[in-house]
Amino acid sequence: MTAPQAAGRVIVVGSVNIDLVVTGDRLPGPGETVTGGRFAQHHGGKGGNQAVAAARLGARTTFVGAVGDDPFGVAARAALDAEGVDTSQLVTLPGEATGVALILVDVAGENLISVAGGANNAMSGEVIRASLARLAPGPGDVLLVGHEIPTDGARAALEAGRALGASTILNPAPAGGLDARTVSLADVVTPNQGEAAVLRAACGPLEALGGAILTSLGAAGARLDTAGSSRSIPTIPVVVVDTVGAGDTLNGALAAGLAEGRDIEQAAIRAVTSASLSVTRAGAREGMPTLKALETALSG
Repeated sequence: MTAPQAAGRVIVVGSVNIDLVVTGDRLPGPGETVTGGRFAQHHGGKGGNQAVAAARLGARTTFVGAVGDDPFGVAARAALDAEGVDTSQLVTLPGEATGVALILVDVAGENLISVAGGANNAMSGEVIRASLARLAPGPGDVLLVGHEIPTDGARAALEAGRALGASTILNPAPAGGLDARTVSLADVVTPNQGEAAVLRAACGPLEALGGAILTSLGAAGARLDTAGSSRSIPTIPVVVVDTVGAGDTLNGALAAGLAEGRDIEQAAIRAVTSASLSVTRAGAREGMPTLKALETALSG
């Protein structure tokens, strides 16, 4: 399939973390210690991951976020730079710690994650509005907003994107604290099943808020609901190694597809295929596909 001319940018507003990962035979229960795990350190944070996923697929990508003035922050910025992500709006905050995620993964690829937000918690509406004013997103651009930052920051980003004519995507992870007003600012909402249930409890039927809903279904793929229609999008057959980062890959790939000018259904199919490929390697970013790998999978 020939890609349309890439006319827009992907601007990701969200978190960046360092992932500290222990992989073991099984996940511990409450109060339980499980020994014999293997340790690895990876770059992460949902926003940083999504920016990398979009950049690997050829999208012109800018990341809006914050790190601390510590070695983790230096490493996080360098990792994004190495992927070709524009980090001009990634601020370094003196006295703050860079975000850290503690991740447990079992042999089936299932995971538990606990996050210390650090500098991500300083991403207020004021800070984000200033960054977006400098970037001046407009029609053709796609603004992808995550919720591992304060809710007022996420809302401010969506408001700015909507006012300036950019397409807006809300990844409601985590979903707690979001209201109907904020969710309705998104042209596309991308929850997983648990997040969708939380949003419906807080906001009522998501379909009534307008826009499209792409719900991640794990190994079953995703469901795309648009005005008056619903379709399932299956994954492709792969050997699962690690599911960390699959949802971030889906979001970044979706934004990249929309920025290319693809319609929501085409972009969603590419997003689910990209997420399928991402689980074949350990680490949130390590398995994210290049454009060549995605096109090969789609044509296979």
